[in-house]
Amino acid sequence: MTRTLAPDLKDCNDCPIRHRAVCARCETDELRKLEEIKNYRSFSAGQTIMWAGDRMDFVASVVSGVATLTQTMEDGRRQMVGLLLPSDFVGRPQRETASYTVTAASDVVMCCFRRKPFEQLIASTPHIAHRLLEMTLDELDAAREWMLVLGRKTAREKIASLLAIIARRIAELDEAADTGAISFDLMLTREAMSDYLGLTLETVSRQMSALKKDGIIVLDGKRHIIVPDMSRLLEEAGDDSDGGLPV
Repeated sequence: MTRTLAPDLKDCNDCPIRHRAVCARCETDELRKLEEIKNYRSFSAGQTIMWAGDRMDFVASVVSGVATLTQTMEDGRRQMVGLLLPSDFVGRPQRETASYTVTAASDVVMCCFRRKPFEQLIASTPHIAHRLLEMTLDELDAAREWMLVLGRKTAREKIASLLAIIARRIAELDEAADTGAISFDLMLTREAMSDYLGLTLETVSRQMSALKKDGIIVLDGKRHIIVPDMSRLLEEAGDDSDGGLPV
């Protein structure tokens, strides 16, 4: 199953992340309020969406594409600390400056909300506040899971884990709960993957080839990936294969 996220959106009814984003619990009148304070913004691959320390006049949901979160130390060393995938939330209410530099890894479309009116909506709209809390807790769980990936897993398990995370998110957007084949375009370059996983470029390329050779993934061109059996990919990632896909 392949999903194409269209950038030419007009309203919430056309939104491909509607059931996963911060507005997922909103009713018609609440969506109308969000419509009044939102606009869509497009960013080209490689473009900086915001710099760490910049004033944040908006918060946003990623509609399509992939962005990276990076943090830079005083001596110039930089580390990628997170990925933003479709339906992920960008920015923090009640925080005026950006904590991380956000860069478009591919062409990105964001649904942006003016920060101050959005903060007022949180106070008056429980559905938005509750969904934002859920997403924050999910993000915390993901960060803890990633600590395990970076600290304990082998190179092969790291690559498999990253692919599994992206594949599961694609399945969630398609509201899929089966273990059939999943296909997606991997927006990250091999260099970005090596940076994110703490591996060399050669190791990433070698492990991707090994997963292809073993039939865990199918590579169609440079970026398109097919996962024939999600349970096998999860096993390669070192995760329990009986967990299946999240509903």
